[in-house]
Amino acid sequence: MVVLVGLNTDRTAGQRSDLSLIKAWWRTLGCDGFVVLPPPTRGRYTQSDGHEDAAEMFATLGIATGTSFAYWHWQSRDAFDRSGELTGVLYLHWGGDHATVATGLGQGPPGYRIVNNGPQGAFQLDKVTATDADGLPDPEDAAGVRQFLARIGEPRRRTARSTEYGPLAPAEERWLHDRLSGPLDLDATVRFTAPLEHRQALTPDETARLLSAWRETYAGRLAAWRGWGPVLRALLRQEHPEAWEVAAELGADASHALAAHPSPRSLELLRAWALSGDDNAVRGWFRAHHALREPDPFRAAHALSEELTDRTAPEAAQTALLHALRETVTVEPDTRHPAADAFFPFLLATIRFATDDRLPRPLRVAAAKAAADTADRVRETAGQLTDAAEAAEALAAVDRYEAARDGLLAGTGPDLTGYEGGLGDIYHRYRTLSPADVRWLSDRLADPATGVQGIAFCLELLHAHGKATEADLVALLPRWKKELTKQYRTTYTEWRHPLVTLTCLALDLEHPAAADLLAWWAKPKPLWKAPVRLLTHLGAPDEAKAAELWEFIVSGRDDNGHLMTWVLLRARLDGTHPLHVADKLIGEPGIHPYTLEHVLIGVADPAQPLWHYTIDPRSHSWWRRAQEVADHPGLSAEARAIGLKAARRHCIARYPDQVRPPVTQGEVSAAHAWLEARADRTAAG
Repeated sequence: MVVLVGLNTDRTAGQRSDLSLIKAWWRTLGCDGFVVLPPPTRGRYTQSDGHEDAAEMFATLGIATGTSFAYWHWQSRDAFDRSGELTGVLYLHWGGDHATVATGLGQGPPGYRIVNNGPQGAFQLDKVTATDADGLPDPEDAAGVRQFLARIGEPRRRTARSTEYGPLAPAEERWLHDRLSGPLDLDATVRFTAPLEHRQALTPDETARLLSAWRETYAGRLAAWRGWGPVLRALLRQEHPEAWEVAAELGADASHALAAHPSPRSLELLRAWALSGDDNAVRGWFRAHHALREPDPFRAAHALSEELTDRTAPEAAQTALLHALRETVTVEPDTRHPAADAFFPFLLATIRFATDDRLPRPLRVAAAKAAADTADRVRETAGQLTDAAEAAEALAAVDRYEAARDGLLAGTGPDLTGYEGGLGDIYHRYRTLSPADVRWLSDRLADPATGVQGIAFCLELLHAHGKATEADLVALLPRWKKELTKQYRTTYTEWRHPLVTLTCLALDLEHPAAADLLAWWAKPKPLWKAPVRLLTHLGAPDEAKAAELWEFIVSGRDDNGHLMTWVLLRARLDGTHPLHVADKLIGEPGIHPYTLEHVLIGVADPAQPLWHYTIDPRSHSWWRRAQEVADHPGLSAEARAIGLKAARRHCIARYPDQVRPPVTQGEVSAAHAWLEARADRTAAG
């Protein structure tokens, strides 16, 4: 028997695309107290962009600010393929009253359905599909297969260390095995091998056939097949004789699978990969070593830390080892729907590790760095514990940490090789620079191992704070032609391309190298430099540079930091605060209001301007500067309103769990109190 749930059988193949049908339905929505935003362009890329679009639409059309609304953004559009076919779930985001939005959206257009994920989630729009009596789709129904696989692929429990899946019904398992019974299309089988091996259900015959096809199709490049993970795990589980040869060819990417099947051979491979600097291999090495060699996790971590130190492994390796130890000695929370204090055991363990004499200093330093933004969270949660003795011990651990922190962190800094967003998350820590910070940043510039991202981060901080010296410039001159002339995208960072900053420094210092740098910028190639060449005018500014920048700005061409550069340049020439320069531009013809709002918040502290291409609603830095602009007594009412608008749209007020590093409930309450105290002020726009 086939069950059809709400399926519109009048719709036939070859008619309008899913995208056009959904857009047509979307245009019919709207009622008292509820509106929908038009389908997105690339300018609406995130949820924050959606809320900004809503505010702009409300102001333009005279819609009451309390009206509820729904929208989707450009990233959600990935649910459609090029022909407009819906190939995934379309997430519908919203603002205002959840019940009003749910009523306004209704059940969805005919042939589709809307899933309400509650006040904390987005709505989901997907196709209505047919299933048989066992709830299984027709294998030829792409949408039905996708929905089925999504359902059985949802973990029952997920932690930082492991993922647990519920059992399959016999009919479901048979259906999956049937998909692997004929000729194997490796790209197609990926979807079916994973849910089977998640339950350790791939058979030896299936595994052998998959291995044969894999080695034949991807000879010499086994890691290029995206479906290799479940097959490798099955090979190790089944003790297949070729498992080790395959693992060795895959390299450190296979670390997680090998750690889940510890043996002398896996330990040997993991150790070699870890000592070569792979973070995932470090964690796997610890798990295997702990399982096979040293049952005491602290002694195991101590031994591995010393070996990493002897091999001069990067700091990131010690951090990875710290995380592996923490995962072993704490009870892991479920990470799918964490409560506000779900990670308290992890955070407290990190605090404790920083002063634990069982650990060598490199691990204690790694713990101190990891806990730098969590001590207040631990203190706050500890104060809410019902067990007085447990609370007292946790608070004492925080006190010990804070007493030792400065000594542990002296002469240290962040990992400059990791995800650049992680550096952005801690940018607020460097709003002032201590002498130790200056030494560390300068040492990194002098270190030949520091890459382009690290140079950009360190040089920007030193130059903006007026701490960059001729020694820093000289340290980088041997590298600029070969390394710093390469393209490095800074669209989502708080710092400029390092060659822009280096040129500004050379100009400010009147160093002879400035002539060579300017000559390179004047050449037509490489093309990547053209959009940012004028940013070098911030170095040794004069009226001619200011005029050239201004001509570019009012021309309407793409702004890549040009208006911010002009504001900072003009402030230097006039001897005034850049906020006052930006304030005077409000309403100026040829100045895009959106860009000016970003600049106004970004230059609130001229010793550390924020070069991000837009106001980052999850950043500590943007929140604090938005507050400062909103409360600045020397600014116009219009400028202060821009600051208040940015503060109101910040995640700390709407989605505090998205702020990075995470904030305490006390900080959230203080933010709400600050906003409520200014509730009678009207935000611009």
